[in-house]
Formats: sequence, C-alpha cells, structure tokens
Amino acid sequence: MALSIGSDSGDDDEVLAVINTTPLVDVMLVLLIIFLITVPVVLHTVPVALPKFRDQPAQATPQDIDISVDRSGAIYWGNSRLADNKALLARLEAASSRVPQPLIQIRGDQDARYEYVGKVVDACERAGIAHIAFITQPQPHGH
Repeated sequence: MALSIGSDSGDDDEVLAVINTTPLVDVMLVLLIIFLITVPVVLHTVPVALPKFRDQPAQATPQDIDISVDRSGAIYWGNSRLADNKALLARLEAASSRVPQPLIQIRGDQDARYEYVGKVVDACERAGIAHIAFITQPQPHGH
C-alpha cells in the first residue's frame, strides 16, 4: 500500500508560488503598537519660554569685564592671559564684591569646545556673579 500526498501528476519539481504574509503582518502590527506607545513619550517635553533672537548691539559700559576663551581653551581677562581657573576665580570673586556688580561678557571662539566656555560660566557662578552675557558675531543682514 502506498501513500500519495499532493497531485497525482507526478510533477514533484513544481514551485509553490504562494507567499505567507502572516509573519509580515505580525511584525508590522507590533511596530505600529510600539510607535503608538513611544511617540507621545518622545514628544512630551517640559514647556519653557525660549529666548527670542535680538539683533541689537549691546551697550558696553566701562565697568563691564570681557573674558575671552580661545580655541585651545586659554582664558583671557581683557587682553591679559590668565594662568589657570584659580586665577580666574580669584578675579571674579573680587569683581563680584563691587557695587554695582559688573556684567561679565564672555567671548568664546566658535571652534572652542563647549567645555572651555562652561568652565568660565561655572567660575562665574561660584564667584557669585549675577549677570553674564555671551558675545556673538552678528549675522549679516539678509540671511
């Protein structure tokens, strides 16, 4: 007795041309559920009022202090280079005791690492400086 499965034509090399789409639909439904769950979490942010860009020159006063940071991280008080962050902190502490307290204007080189400018901001905070400004190059008109 012989058991035969399939057609009786004897053509065993026939290609089955049916694509099973069930795994594809399962994967797509799982992805859809994941996106529906994660998108509201990603889009939820803390509401903050971001500053608007102002294209007006700052009014410099003689008591303002310019601190510059070059691309290598060297810190300059006016035109004189400071030895290290301790020298910067000592000068900032002396400036913070003045009445009225001067405005610290930080000029960071565009190629300087953020870390270098961040160290100056940190020193200002530790010294008790209340007013810090970042000086930037104005954009050309028409852009």
